[in-house]
Amino acid sequence: MTRILCATRGGEASYRMQDAVIALSQERQAELLFLYVVNIEFLGKTERAVRLDVVEEEMAKLGHFLLEMARERALQQGVTAGGILRHGRLSEELKAAAVELEVDLIVLGKPAAEGGLYSLEDLEALTAEVQTETGIPVQIL
Repeated sequence: MTRILCATRGGEASYRMQDAVIALSQERQAELLFLYVVNIEFLGKTERAVRLDVVEEEMAKLGHFLLEMARERALQQGVTAGGILRHGRLSEELKAAAVELEVDLIVLGKPAAEGGLYSLEDLEALTAEVQTETGIPVQIL
């Protein structure tokens, strides 16, 4: 059976992408796995005293919640999906999860608008990097 790995974050842009990957999963009769990566590196840029362990734990709780929402969206459309939460940099965790889970396709969502976390150029560079290093095709929806 074909296996699709889809990185997700939540929010309107993610909902649109989740619907598209759910439809793709139905079309290909593929197993669907959603991936959420917790990354707290941005906290190193603040001078404010922050308990990293507490923030990471709260972000992980949010990640689990968002993964469950994605799974529910899939189930409502007749697709059973799994959810994977990892900690680290998206690029590294995406590659590692894709190889470990032996996926056939990786799906990333197109940036919603200017000022987002990633530009389309960043996403295309990530796509090329992941495809080159893993040999697994990456599709931007």
